[in-house]
Amino acid sequence: METSELLKKVRRIEIKTKGLSNHLFAGEYHSTFKGRGMSFSEVREYQYGDDIRLIDWNVTARLNNPYVKVYEEERELTVMLVIDVSQSDYFGTTHQFKNEMMTEIAAVLSFSAIQNSDKVGLLLFSNKVETYIPPKKGKQHILRIIRELIDF
Repeated sequence: METSELLKKVRRIEIKTKGLSNHLFAGEYHSTFKGRGMSFSEVREYQYGDDIRLIDWNVTARLNNPYVKVYEEERELTVMLVIDVSQSDYFGTTHQFKNEMMTEIAAVLSFSAIQNSDKVGLLLFSNKVETYIPPKKGKQHILRIIRELIDF
């Protein structure tokens, strides 16, 4: 496949999948785990068993009752796209082959992941590991992954 043809195909997939990822997978990941995370969540009254290191002494002094700070952990996810690239991918309907559909699905997942500042990696395999791209962030990395999927 020529470079210009490859770039056109990557651009077409990017445009098609960006809209899907904006609507289907919108939002950030917030953990349900409360603890010593990065973003402040609330101040609540001290309960038996709470860690005394979390006591907010300014609020406690103002209200004459012990209060603790509660934080919410934000989790950064790593998305690994593990894709079978054996000869079984080259069949499908009259409209689209199975390998083309897998490329589009991988692109949608990748673009939604970078919108949430997640890392994306790729592992292509058949009867052995064909290609491995370690997880990274960024649009350039995603475009490299899509190019690799199309080119393979």
